[in-house]
Amino acid sequence: MANVICIILARGGSKGLPRKNVKLLDGVPLVVRAVKHALESSLINVCHVSTDDEEIASICRSAGAEVPFLRPSHLAKDLSTTEEALQDALLSYESYANKKFDICVFLTATDIFRDPIWIDQAIQTLLDNSDLESVFVGHATHKNFWEINDNGEWVRVRDWMSVYSSRQIRKPIVREDTGLACASRADLWRNGRRIGDKVDIIVTNDDFTSIDIHHQEDLDLAEAAINIRRKQGL
Repeated sequence: MANVICIILARGGSKGLPRKNVKLLDGVPLVVRAVKHALESSLINVCHVSTDDEEIASICRSAGAEVPFLRPSHLAKDLSTTEEALQDALLSYESYANKKFDICVFLTATDIFRDPIWIDQAIQTLLDNSDLESVFVGHATHKNFWEINDNGEWVRVRDWMSVYSSRQIRKPIVREDTGLACASRADLWRNGRRIGDKVDIIVTNDDFTSIDIHHQEDLDLAEAAINIRRKQGL
């Protein structure tokens, strides 16, 4: 059996929505929702929350996560990267536990419309296919995308986007949503990379997966979306 660790990043100093990781959504702190999803997995051996904040650490320990140490403050700044924090969390936990992991799982507290099944699906796909480096969730969209080229002109991201046709037959493009669920080979994280180049994607058409909580209106929108799903019996 592979050794699998899930690492959830939850710093204390969020700016857009202060203390967002402990904000309540449907009565549950955001970070605890992610911890519960990780603990539902039948393939994850350790759920570790990387935080610089003692309140967040205490809440996560009570929810069943392991937080044996706090993240260094220099890796919890506004411009600190996810890759730096994941690398530090993995290496620090491996040193603490005196063990090596084969697969690492990344979840965020702010991507909340996650089907917990995706977590084990991502891990199992890696276990079944040794050629893959990462498996993550992505949302399929049929929208057109534009960017500014080197000449300062707006151009389509893909040439085929100039052909307008029925949504039902158009080629989709997939948005990377690693915060919903992402499993990668541990060596990638040790080298400061979140995902590799040889990937498989768990494609979803759920528009609610675009709700990523960073401001108060995102939280309000998520609360409303949960109520909509509840009325639908979902």
